[in-house]
Amino acid sequence: MAVDVVVASARPKPQGDPSRPPPHAHHQPPQRPPPAVPRHRARSARRARGVGLVLLVDDSLDVREMYSQYLSYRGFSVITAPDGSQGIELALAARPDVIVMDLAMPNMTGTTATERLKNHPRTRNIPVVILTGHPFSAIEQGALEAGAAMVLTKPCLPEDLEERVRALLGPAGLN
Repeated sequence: MAVDVVVASARPKPQGDPSRPPPHAHHQPPQRPPPAVPRHRARSARRARGVGLVLLVDDSLDVREMYSQYLSYRGFSVITAPDGSQGIELALAARPDVIVMDLAMPNMTGTTATERLKNHPRTRNIPVVILTGHPFSAIEQGALEAGAAMVLTKPCLPEDLEERVRALLGPAGLN
C-alpha cells in the first residue's frame, strides 16, 4: 500500500526593500480590544435597554437550561450556576437584577446561600426567588426568614416564573 505525501512549498518572497511592506499588503493599525465597561455602567446600560439580568442557581442542568432558554427568549439576560456557593460567587461578580435559587442543592442549600447574599453589602438588595420541589410551609417560612422575596413550588411554569421576576423588577419590568 503506497501513501502519497504532498509537501506545500512556501511562496517565494518578493524582492525589494525588506523594510517596506509588499504593495498588495494593506497597512492597518493594530486592533485594540474595546475598553472594559465598569460593571455599574454595564448594569445601568442593560437597564436602559429594558433587559434584566437573572442569575439562575439550580443543581439540575435540565432546570437551568429550560428556565434560562425561556427567560432569554423573553428578553432577559441569564447566567447560571450549579450550586449555592458558585451562585454566590457569580452574584458578587455580575450583580444580577434578580436571583432564582433552588432550595435543595449539594454543597450549600438555597436557604444558606440566600442568607449569605442578604448579609453581603453588594448583594443584600437583590431580590431572591426560591424555587423548590418541597411544598411545605415550614420550608417556605425558613426561606422567607433567610431573606427570600418569594417562594415558588416546582413544577413551575416558565411563564409564572417570568411573571414573578418581572413583578420583582418593578412597574417597567426592571428595578
